[in-house]
Amino acid sequence: MMRRDLRGLNLVALWRGLIGGDGGKGDRIVPPTGFTAQLTLFSAGAMAFLAVFALALALATGRLADRWSDALAGSVTVRVSAPVTEQEAQVQTALSILQTTPGAGEPRLLPPEEMAQLLEPWFGPDMPVDALPVPALIDVPVTGDDFDAEGLRLRLEAEAPGAVLDDHTEWRRPLVSAANRLRMLGIVSLVLIAAASAAMITLAAKAALAANGQVIRVMRLIGARDLTIANAFVRRFTRRAAVGSAAGTVLGMLAVAILPDASAAGGFLTGLGFQGWGWLMPLSIPLIAAAVGFFATRWAALKMLGAVR
Repeated sequence: MMRRDLRGLNLVALWRGLIGGDGGKGDRIVPPTGFTAQLTLFSAGAMAFLAVFALALALATGRLADRWSDALAGSVTVRVSAPVTEQEAQVQTALSILQTTPGAGEPRLLPPEEMAQLLEPWFGPDMPVDALPVPALIDVPVTGDDFDAEGLRLRLEAEAPGAVLDDHTEWRRPLVSAANRLRMLGIVSLVLIAAASAAMITLAAKAALAANGQVIRVMRLIGARDLTIANAFVRRFTRRAAVGSAAGTVLGMLAVAILPDASAAGGFLTGLGFQGWGWLMPLSIPLIAAAVGFFATRWAALKMLGAVR
């Protein structure tokens, strides 16, 4: 009978208790203050604060993977390295091939100034780049889906042996893979945070149930049903989880909001935040925390009320 009563928890009454000022007379058996209340509020708030950052990490790395993939897939580079006497001829041959390649935009030969800027991090600003045997670089935007990188590579090998096509695959795959792994790490962190929250709320609920074992026995003697007792604990701890997580979510969103903007430095960590409609996603954290508190407390009540006789 006890298990059947608990399975029939009145969700409408529970919702009224959550939003109302008084959870009902049965709530009086749950300590309104004390270490269980403080533990539930603090753990829910701390976990929600961490969940905001885990969610921001997952969204930011997703954007990063898409941006890296699009940026690197949007162009290819042709490197022409040949003896000085043949360099100019092979560059012109490569340009002619690129101009007639389907799906390729207008090729652009990088001038010496840009080459010097590319080499500056390694050789310094005062290195005479003109005196070095630097290969010519041609930037080719990819403008169509019919672009065939392998076909272009074979054509360059046949007509301009000194030209090498680089479609950035070697760079793109590790970067996108790393970003996707970071996104998966953020999702796993969210799952672990939810599990840790459930564990803490379960421990707090069990502690409160054990501390009030004598009161529960007396209530049973005067006719209180297990449904009433369970509703009291579920209502109180679900409300605590929701309130604590709401506070933690607000603090987490404020902390994310004050992070440096991505355009300020261009680094990955400066882009760790929400964009557009993404700011609405953390608002689901208190709802999820309330659901976790509900099911965790319900499970604890099922176990503990069966043991208290």
